[in-house]
Amino acid sequence: MNRADVTTKILAAKVAKGIKWADVAKQAGLSKEWVTAACLGQMTMSRELAALIGGIFDLSEEERHWLTVVPYKGSLPTDIPTDPLIYRFYELVNVYGTTFKELIHEEFGDGIMSAIDFTMNLAREPDPKGDRVKITLSGKFLPYKTY
Repeated sequence: MNRADVTTKILAAKVAKGIKWADVAKQAGLSKEWVTAACLGQMTMSRELAALIGGIFDLSEEERHWLTVVPYKGSLPTDIPTDPLIYRFYELVNVYGTTFKELIHEEFGDGIMSAIDFTMNLAREPDPKGDRVKITLSGKFLPYKTY
């Protein structure tokens, strides 16, 4: 057994039970974005959270333990994503990545936006021409040090 096996079991239980990620997050008292990432194997859960999530998805003690192990982060099966939705994010970074970099450096200086000290919110934005996906990313700016 490994973390990928546990993720597969969580997804199967989610489908079988008709569970929404927002409902799991509400029970956990955390954001749907973080809980989803954790259930998909990208974050480390506390023992308490693993017990709660394990109860929701009928996981064994061994499977619950895997939720507390620090994962190998990065979930794409290929270097260039083939799933159309994920590919659009790849395309977004290819087209706007240099713009993000230029504007962040102009505004903050030489450094990076943290994906560790980070929050994300995904929401539906009603629009008469067709609903829009609104994603807000917020990461702490980390300047490069001189030494």
